[in-house]
Amino acid sequence: QVPLVESGGGLVQAGGSLRLSCAASERTFRTYAMGWFRQVPGKEREFVAAIGSGSSATFYGDSVKGRFTISIDNDLMTMYLQMNDLEPEDTAVYYCAADMFARIRDTDSGRRLWGQGTQVTVSS
Repeated sequence: QVPLVESGGGLVQAGGSLRLSCAASERTFRTYAMGWFRQVPGKEREFVAAIGSGSSATFYGDSVKGRFTISIDNDLMTMYLQMNDLEPEDTAVYYCAADMFARIRDTDSGRRLWGQGTQVTVSS
């Protein structure tokens, strides 16, 4: 069973919006905090946003504050990343992640679960 399944990437013009989804198993959803990271070829993976189990807390990277919103649907066991006012600099492969709450904002950990990644391309 694939632990995390992402969807929703694509091509959008600058100023537009996209919503990414990440579906997880019930065990993963109930046990771990979840987050989004992104990576551009040749650069380190960058923290985007994270949310605690039960939406107890949310965190955002400085470059996306005020434009992106992370949320979860407990009934569907799905995490979302609503991305508004997209900029060409947001172009990257976006990865869904699950981990312990204390580590979810770290670039990686020994227990991290990763999705397969979804491409987001913002044209100028």
